[in-house]
Amino acid sequence: MLGEKIGEISGKVTMQRVLPNLGGDPKMETSFQATGSVLGTDIKDTGTYVTIFRPDGTQYGEGQGLMITKDGKTATWTGHGVGTMKKDGTATYRGALYFQTMPPKWARLNKVAVLFEYAVDAEGNTHSDYWEWK
Repeated sequence: MLGEKIGEISGKVTMQRVLPNLGGDPKMETSFQATGSVLGTDIKDTGTYVTIFRPDGTQYGEGQGLMITKDGKTATWTGHGVGTMKKDGTATYRGALYFQTMPPKWARLNKVAVLFEYAVDAEGNTHSDYWEWK
C-alpha cells in the first residue's frame, strides 16, 4: 500500500557520459547532487545512475547514492526505475529505492521500498518526490 509522502529533493545533474556499447542497447551514466528533506530531516543527496536506452523508446535505470544529514549521519540507497524522454530533452522516471540507514529516525526505511518520481529538465535540473510503500 502506498504510504505517506516522506520526502522531496531538487538538484542538478553534475556529469554525464556515454558508456561503451558492446553490442547491447546504448547506456549513459549520470551523476547528480540535490538537497531537500526526508522524514523531516534536511539532507544532501549525491547519486549516480546508469540508463539503458531500450529499442521501444523507454529507458531503464539503476543507481546508487548517499544521503547526508546536517549532523553528518548517512544513509545509502540503491534503486531502479523506468522512464521516458521527450523530444525537448526532459525525462521522467518512476521506480523504487532501497535504503540502508544510520539515522535512527530513518530506521523504518530499512524495511520498506521507497517509491519515487524523478524528473530532469533539458538544463539538467532535477526534482524527486518520495513515498513509503508499506
